[in-house]
Amino acid sequence: MLKKCFVMLSVFSVVSGVWGGSRECVADTSSPKSGPGLPQQIVKIFNKPLYHSSTWGLRVVDLKTNEVLFDQEPSKLFFIGSVRKIFSVGLLLNEIGPAYTYDTPVYGRGTVDKNGVLHGDLVLLASGDLTMGGRKNPDGSLAVTANDHNEANSLGNALLSEPDPLAGYKALAEQVAASGITRIDGEVIIDDRLFQPFNFREEFDVTAIFVNDDVVDLSLKPTTPGAAATMDVRPLSAALTVTNALKTGPKGSDLNIELDPEIPEDIGTPGATAKVGGLLPVDDVPPFTGVFPLVRTLRIFAPSNYARTVFVEALEARGVAVDAQTVEANPAQLLGAKDSYPDSEQLALLVGTPYGEVARLILKVSYNIGADTSLVLFGLTQGVDTMDAALAVEQNVLTQKYGLDPKGFHFVDGSGGGPTTATNATVTHFVAEILKTPHHETFSKALPSLGVDGSLGFVTDFQADPTLRGATGQVHAKTGTYVEGAENGILVKGQAMGGYIDTQSGRRLAVQLVVNEVPVSAVLDLLEVFQDQGTVLALLWRDF
Repeated sequence: MLKKCFVMLSVFSVVSGVWGGSRECVADTSSPKSGPGLPQQIVKIFNKPLYHSSTWGLRVVDLKTNEVLFDQEPSKLFFIGSVRKIFSVGLLLNEIGPAYTYDTPVYGRGTVDKNGVLHGDLVLLASGDLTMGGRKNPDGSLAVTANDHNEANSLGNALLSEPDPLAGYKALAEQVAASGITRIDGEVIIDDRLFQPFNFREEFDVTAIFVNDDVVDLSLKPTTPGAAATMDVRPLSAALTVTNALKTGPKGSDLNIELDPEIPEDIGTPGATAKVGGLLPVDDVPPFTGVFPLVRTLRIFAPSNYARTVFVEALEARGVAVDAQTVEANPAQLLGAKDSYPDSEQLALLVGTPYGEVARLILKVSYNIGADTSLVLFGLTQGVDTMDAALAVEQNVLTQKYGLDPKGFHFVDGSGGGPTTATNATVTHFVAEILKTPHHETFSKALPSLGVDGSLGFVTDFQADPTLRGATGQVHAKTGTYVEGAENGILVKGQAMGGYIDTQSGRRLAVQLVVNEVPVSAVLDLLEVFQDQGTVLALLWRDF
């Protein structure tokens, strides 16, 4: 049986200009791939042999005049993948504003004696802060890499950000110590009841607490053939011990990284382990970076258990003794009533990163869990606390407030997983409406930028057609990819790009470009699809 995989690619959008000559718009009614008036150079891309069995959609709208320049396949519900994120992130951004922070307090429930002993429990109240102080640069921005670790396993590598992923837990522990607490004779508990947990892609249940985007990073390097490869683990914690059985292979051997298990379900149990085995060839060339380390990740299956352990470890590192076990299941059964924490019991507070910056992280790297959580957080602003209820209220807001046709989209989560579909008009209408909101500038800057950053940051040399070079930085769009395993490789169910183009002539266009049902032999072959779509966007920038 073929296993379906849902990949939100964050690194592939490539632009090159390989068609010169006339720029005039012509109708090519002989081709089933072309719509009326499509420029010939775009028609040539749509009609490439790669797309023989595919369906292209393109809608372009002048945002000043509302003129629809092109509208190919206007009624089709296309698979759009992560383009869906513009809705979940855009709605929350508009609801709470870019300066809003999700702050995480710590409370001491009990009495503190003259020696600083807390006779009771220490409770960290999870707020939905997606980064918990991790990824934060010295200037307060969040570190974004070209190859994010959230897709390390599906894409074959990643480039890790530099900030300490446990920085927030360490800052909270330091504040607890500074408050005079020297020992906790009760429990350390994570209160993750902000919203009801939701399942993420049949991997684990997401809660309101996060550690390193809920993954453990493994940085792997070969040594000498036959010897063990080296492995660095981040974050390093007793919550999960990772053993290294990975060998260095000789030149010409095949790469084979085995994670056993990739999703450790015993996190929260003393002695929880995972093993890395297989073969890492001494002459392997890691994809995307071209240099070692080669990065893989293990899923943090029980975030509250893992967060509790790293918090206990941070407390003990700052001289606060904890009588309770370092590794155990989070004892949530000891919590009192939800939202029953008086201000007088607060011992520490981690101020979250402004959501405008978090939105930039989510959209630039296509952070799936971040978008899903944003949808649930939006639900909280509307009085509901489950994924299903958040989807329902979102649909109501999109149709009643933003004027979308309810038959024009089908969303199954906040990130674009599985059979997420929308018409092209749904996407262009929404981005046009977002431009009318007070926070449109933050939203626009959060989108990947062609040739600059995020999933539109990889641009080939424009030597073949230098007239397209100016498109760099002038296209701001979210990319989305939905793929399934197929008998002869991979079927790209959907590859889409939706957002804005600031054209060479000074117009601002809303655009949705999508292709469905493209057969490719391997993930890296998606580069051609990305390159073709990037070229279409660059042509629109140049010619309109």
